[in-house]
Amino acid sequence: MDTKQKYKEFVNTGFVKAVEPIVIDKAEGSTYFAEDGKSYLDCFSGISVVNAGHCNPAVINAAREQMEKLVHCCSYVYHAKPVGDLAEKLALITPGKLQKSFFGNGGAEAIEGALRLAKQFTNKYEMIALTGSFHGRSLATLSITGNSGRKKQGGPYLPGVAFAPHPHCYRCPFKQKGPDSCGMLCAEYLEDVILYQTSGSVALFIAEPVMGEGGIVVPPDSYFKVIKQILDKHSILFIADEVQSGFCRTGKTFAIEHYGIDPDIMTMAKGIAAGFPLSCFIARPDVADSFKPGDHLSTFGGNPVSCAASLANIEFLEANRIAQQSIDKGKMLISELEKIEPTNVRIGEIRGKGLMIGIELVKDAETKDPAAEEAGKIREELRKKGLLVGVGGTYGNVLRIQPPLTITEDELIKVADLTRSVLEQ
Repeated sequence: MDTKQKYKEFVNTGFVKAVEPIVIDKAEGSTYFAEDGKSYLDCFSGISVVNAGHCNPAVINAAREQMEKLVHCCSYVYHAKPVGDLAEKLALITPGKLQKSFFGNGGAEAIEGALRLAKQFTNKYEMIALTGSFHGRSLATLSITGNSGRKKQGGPYLPGVAFAPHPHCYRCPFKQKGPDSCGMLCAEYLEDVILYQTSGSVALFIAEPVMGEGGIVVPPDSYFKVIKQILDKHSILFIADEVQSGFCRTGKTFAIEHYGIDPDIMTMAKGIAAGFPLSCFIARPDVADSFKPGDHLSTFGGNPVSCAASLANIEFLEANRIAQQSIDKGKMLISELEKIEPTNVRIGEIRGKGLMIGIELVKDAETKDPAAEEAGKIREELRKKGLLVGVGGTYGNVLRIQPPLTITEDELIKVADLTRSVLEQ
């Protein structure tokens, strides 16, 4: 029985709309190599995970060296050097007063921990998230996810959650024509959400600085400044969900740095360890210290091998100025993509920061009718040509281009050329 058949028989993928019909044998840099000998240019990075490239030698060597010394000890019972070293490093590279880290295994685990910490510190219980958002697939993270397509048949969800309108200027919830005309109405509306949708016991507001699953939605420059003013007025903590946007993906170490404000808690995963399972939420010391003995734990959180890999990953990103590379390469790719003139669909908008780029496809430029079916077909045609991209957005009509940040300019030209060849067919 081959691997594809084993997936059908034994792997539960019923929650995934379509599994790519490729059996990956190995990967290097920006390229997957399949069992059948074909190679594929990866523009999805395992959903923004391998920012430093597939099988980065520095990361692999660090993990191998640690593996030969210690694989597991439960780092919340005993001390392990890579855990302390990584926590210190994260305190240095995260914005503001963020200092104390709690390590887990995946993004949803980090966000659940951050929610609990915020409630414990504030002694309040309500939460505010954004429409169009995505924070994970556990009960708590789906409860704060503002996308019905991700929440089907999973309820009832947690009470005490309110939603503020997301800053999606192309599909403005207030039908405005951009931030210049609306005066940050989506941000200012948070005040109304607090006053009319809650009981006044709001512990936290959580948002992705760049919304990934929502369709690579980039908030206006002043959005989070207005949001933070309102949150501070009501003594509400701000959690920045950097699970997908962190570790140089958008051209900053963390995407919230584009907006000039400091979160009270930050969550991270995906790109933190270049493919090794690890997640983290980091908080100000006063917030972090609200956890008391027995309040929280993770058996595999802070695995020494993953922490060693993460340290090597961060060192590689810094030494090679990957954040600046992400900015430069992103600008170049967007410039090439903007030259495309599709035949049977329209490009509503190309948006993004760094190498976190979305191409929103519509059937008509005026009506903005989402071209979801067409987006799926385009993704399939691109795969046949050797290019792997994602599809997302609330309507499933956004091509997501999120390659390893080490991708070369020649490879990016190939990405643009292949995309043009399919869209202009």
